[in-house]
Amino acid sequence: MISPIILHKFLKKKINFFSGVPDSILKSFSSVLDGSNNHYICTNEGSAVSLAIGNYLTTGNLGLVYMQNSGLSNAINPLISIAGKTVYSIPLLLLIGWRGSPGSKDEPQHIAKGKITINLLNNLKIKYLILKNQKDFRKISSLINYSKKKKVPVALLCKKGVLISTNKKIQKSNYKLPSREEIILKILENVNKKDRIISTTGYTSRELFQLRKINKKYKGKDFYMVGGMGHSSMVALGVSLKSKNNIICLDGDGSLLMHMGALATIGVFGKKNFKYILLNNSAHESVGGQKTIANQINFSLLSRSLNFNYYFLIKNRKNHQRTIIKFLKSTGPSFLEIKIKVESMKNLSRPKNFQIIKKQFMSL
Repeated sequence: MISPIILHKFLKKKINFFSGVPDSILKSFSSVLDGSNNHYICTNEGSAVSLAIGNYLTTGNLGLVYMQNSGLSNAINPLISIAGKTVYSIPLLLLIGWRGSPGSKDEPQHIAKGKITINLLNNLKIKYLILKNQKDFRKISSLINYSKKKKVPVALLCKKGVLISTNKKIQKSNYKLPSREEIILKILENVNKKDRIISTTGYTSRELFQLRKINKKYKGKDFYMVGGMGHSSMVALGVSLKSKNNIICLDGDGSLLMHMGALATIGVFGKKNFKYILLNNSAHESVGGQKTIANQINFSLLSRSLNFNYYFLIKNRKNHQRTIIKFLKSTGPSFLEIKIKVESMKNLSRPKNFQIIKKQFMSL
């Protein structure tokens, strides 16, 4: 195993620019980066790569970009069409959390991506090293030197359990804020039988799934986005276009920020049945609690400028049920921002039997 503190100290001697998107495998490393200079948490992996490219164009220095392997897809465009050897030939060091690595136990969506991660790197002609222990530091130096000499991106693959946990405690939020669990329960209490809920990846889908199991009396049907972070709103829009029922997108701030341009599309094409809920705790809670920039955005002005008909806000426990009812009855596309705690249910299970979930969601 490797200490993320020692790894960071080693890399700092060679690299002074870090950007990326938080990942559960790499959370101990990104927690070491928190508060340090020249560290930028980005909304998606392509943006993180592009930021490091911009830094290189100014300083001539190689930057490190960290991400989960699922996010490698977001990064492919700038890696090929900007940093690629046959285009601008720009050195980069990618640090990739390898979810679903061969032989590991993981969720189906991660197993699927884990199987093709090395093939993707090979197809991108990105030289890589699989991290195992501190003896690999000499190989990392050689890989960085190769990147600088050839002026190409290179990668470090990190499996689950290789980095030692730092046991960083997630800072608690204002106790006056409602929890995600409270809000989901209130939503489930007020939806109609034919309503459909599309929930974002991470704790939101897991808590919705758990609460459905515990409270079987609730109405409506769910589609859990177990992968595809940032795409829940467009899936919901696609469902809504040919439906007469209320279609509710239950999103998180990290997901919204990842592909925020989707809101503009929703504002143009969204019908009166489209209801968008932002559960905003300004944190990447499920991968380490790193802060997002969501609390620096005025979503009231943003949503109205993007042609949403209504904006609602819940920022404490007072009268939040009344606001939820009013929101659900509004003529969409409507936007509801709910400030919630950085807090999740314990012992969460995960949605499984995806084909059954899909069939139930699609049934009348």
